[in-house]
Parts: sequence; C-alpha cells; structure tokens
Amino acid sequence: MITNRELTMQDYVGMLRRRAWIIVIPARLAPVAGYLVSYAFPPKYTAQSVVMIEGQKVPESMVQPVVSTDYTSRVSTLQQQILAESKLRPVVERVFPQKTPAEAGAMIDAIRANMSVEPVPSDLLIGTTTAKGGTKKPTTSPFPGFYVKYTAPNAREAQTICNELTTLMVDENARQLAEAATGTSEVLNRGIEDAKNNLDSMDAKLAEFKKQYGGQLPGDEENNLKILTGLNSQLEANTQTLNRAQQDKAYTSSILAQQLTAWKNSQNTTSPETLQKQLSELQTELLQLKSKYTDDHPDVIKAKADIEGVKKKLADINKGSATATDESNEKISLIEPAEIRQLRLQLHQYEDLINAATRDQKRLQQEIATYQSRVSLSPAIEEQYKQLTRDYDNAQKNYEELLAKKSSADLTVKMNNQAVGERMFPLSTAELPDSPSFPNRLFFALGGLAAGLAIGAGIALLLELKDNSIRNERDAEAVLELPTLIAVPWVVNPAMATNGNGNGHGRFKFWQRKKAAGNGSAVLRA
Repeated sequence: MITNRELTMQDYVGMLRRRAWIIVIPARLAPVAGYLVSYAFPPKYTAQSVVMIEGQKVPESMVQPVVSTDYTSRVSTLQQQILAESKLRPVVERVFPQKTPAEAGAMIDAIRANMSVEPVPSDLLIGTTTAKGGTKKPTTSPFPGFYVKYTAPNAREAQTICNELTTLMVDENARQLAEAATGTSEVLNRGIEDAKNNLDSMDAKLAEFKKQYGGQLPGDEENNLKILTGLNSQLEANTQTLNRAQQDKAYTSSILAQQLTAWKNSQNTTSPETLQKQLSELQTELLQLKSKYTDDHPDVIKAKADIEGVKKKLADINKGSATATDESNEKISLIEPAEIRQLRLQLHQYEDLINAATRDQKRLQQEIATYQSRVSLSPAIEEQYKQLTRDYDNAQKNYEELLAKKSSADLTVKMNNQAVGERMFPLSTAELPDSPSFPNRLFFALGGLAAGLAIGAGIALLLELKDNSIRNERDAEAVLELPTLIAVPWVVNPAMATNGNGNGHGRFKFWQRKKAAGNGSAVLRA
C-alpha cells in the first residue's frame, strides 16, 4: 500500500477485494471456536422473583407513613439485613440439612456473592390520570417493585434460594413496618409524658408569676394608669377635706375656749368681793336708769331685781352658809351650758373626721406608691412574662404536636393490622430456570465472530502495509513524482507469452520529467 498519497474509497474497496479471504476465514472459524469454548465453563442458572411495593391506601394527608418513602435506600438496606449470617444460616440449615457448619458458611458467602436486587422498570406499571380538559396522561411509579435474582450451579438450588431470599425480604419489611409503628407509638408515649410534665411545670410557673406580680402584667398597665389617676383624684379630695376639717376644728376650739372662759368667770362671781363690786355697779346703773326712766320701766325693774339678788347672796354669805355655797358652786360647775356641750361635740366630730381623713390619706398614698411601682416595673416584668408565656406556648405546641403524631402512629398500627398500610408482596415467585444464564452460547459465538473479524482485519491491514506494489496511475505518480502523459489500456494478445507479469497483458505509460532549465526531454518507460 502506497502511504504517501491520500486513499480513496476505491482504494479501500480494492484492498477489501484483495484480502477478502484473509478476513472471511477467521470470521468463520472464530464463532465456532467461541461456541466450543463456552462448553469449557461450568453452567450457572439464575432464578428471579418479582416483588411489588403497594403504598398505603389511606391518603398521606390524613396519616403520615412511619417509614421513609425512599424505596431505593430501603430495599438496599433490606438486602444488607437479610444477608446477615443470623438471617441466612437458618435458611441454609433448613434447605441443606446435610451440610456441615463449614460448608454452610461457604454457602452463606456464595449467597452473598450471587444474590442481586434490581428495580422493576417503571414503565411496566403505567397508569393514567385525568388532566384538565378531560385528557388522560400516563403516570409511572418511581419504584413499583424490584427483582430478586440468585445464581447457582443448578436450577433447583437457584429457584429454592431465590424464593427463600424473597420471603426473607418481604417478612423483614413487614417486621420493620410493625416495629417502626409500635416503636414510634412507644417513643411518642414517653415524649408525651415528658411534654405533659414540662407543660404542667410551665403552667405552675406562669400561675405563680401571675400571683406574685398580679396587676403588673402587660395587660394591666392601662388599667393601672386609670386606677392611679383615680387614686390621685381621691387623694386630692381627701386632702381638701382634711384641711377643711382642721380649719373647722381650730375655729371651734377657739370658740369653745372663749365660751369656757366666760362660763368660768360667771362661776367665780359668788365671792364677797365680786358681789360687792357687782352691787356697786348695779346701784350706779340703777341711778342712771332712774334719771332717764320711771320706776315702771323694765330696765329699772331688772336692775332692781339684780340688786336684790346680789344683796341676797351677800346676806347668805354673811349668815355663815359658805360651805353650802361651795357645794352648790361645785355642782353647778359640773353641769356645763348646752352651748359648750354642743361645741365639745362638734370638736369631737371634727377630730373623728380628721382621723378618718388622715387614715384615708395614708392608705391612698400607699396605694398610689404601689401602683406607681407597678407602672415603673411593668417593662421588666413584661419581659419576664413574655419569656414565660413563650416557653409555655412552645411547650403546649410541642405537646399538641406529639399528640397528633401519636394519633397518626396509632392509625398506622391499625392500618398495618388491617392490611391497608404499605405492603410489600411477591408478585411472582421464582420459577425453575430452563436454560443456564451462563455461559451464553450465542454471546460466546458473537464474541468469536467479533474477534475473528478483528483478527482478519488486522492481518489484512498488516499485509497491505507491507505491500509496495504499484497498481494504478495514482500509485505511479505518488512513487515516481511524475505526471502521467498517456495511458495505454490493457491489451490482450494470446500470442504474447509474457509481458513482464506473465499474464499476457501489458500496459504502456509515458511520463515527462521536467528539468530545472525548462527544456525537458520526453522519456518513454514501459
């Protein structure tokens, strides 16, 4: 093959024609060899079962599932769990009771190596949903089920072990669902009890806080201001009442003092000196009245009567009745006039009023101080109250959420017991394989065919690379680097024994080599 020129499709076709048998012979022999080689491998049989996953029949908006809906990870976890020795050894001992413990262990390892789980293509379970306008569109399940496959040296063993593994996975999933629902319910019971205790504790703290800071809570601030305004008004009115009572008391006290002084002075007139003085004054007054009035005038008559009374008192004193007079004076002094007694009663009433007003004033001042402290402490207490209220609300919310989850878990347990929850079941059990899954004779034959074609093509390519024959004008031009002047077709001459190739054919061609000077000479070559 001439490598210093670009090959065309015609060149490749020519190569294929020249080396056809070199490619065809390995391509024919290699598939037979591959098919025969497949008999050198021991046969293996693969059994498979189909397990479907059916979702819960109750909508998830009503009852939340207690297990993850990530079926891929769940199935992978189930596969790892059933491949545990504690799960596989009882199966091996039941299916192969004649095996020794060592052989059972080797069998367990073989099961782990040859068991596989593959998801069922979602297009096998296609449903339809009605869209807007009444049109129907297909829907597929993200994980409708899975295949359980097992490969063994004989068909019966593959079928038996595959069915056992399928049963293990289905039973393990049912057990996990039941345990998850029951365990969730138990955990929620403990959580509800703790949440209830926490809620009761927060309730007691909140009640104690309200009791301790009654009237100082955030909702009481406006009421406190109103009460404080009313108390200030009451204190102002009370102060006015107290001041007025004190003024009235002072005035009454002064009047009483004057009345007592006058009354006491009148009681001291029973002494002889006083009576003589009064008698002289009355006689002088009588003379003045007589100078103005007659003896029948009332003032004159009253003055005469007063003089006679004073003279009588002097006569009694002169007769030695001083002792009787003193007792009479003492008795008289014990009986105060009605005006004095009335003043004393008023004075006592004023004192009671002042005492009551003073007590009310102190009480109002204390209440005002209390409400003022409440108003001033409201921001700090409000912050503590908000914290307690927030903690109480969170505790109550947590308690209610746990109750809702507990109700959902109880419904899940009931769903599982009534077979309306999520369900995993074998759609089809493993059947007895009728042909080995390995070796695949057709696969080996096709592999031999591909190998034969590759070998034949490689040999043909190698031969072409080593062949430097000139077969056409383009090869000649590429090798000689001369243009073609004329080409003589193949001439068939029976009389010609040989033309250089020994086939009785000949072709003559002319080339012209140009010289550098431009005056080339024509050369004829055969």
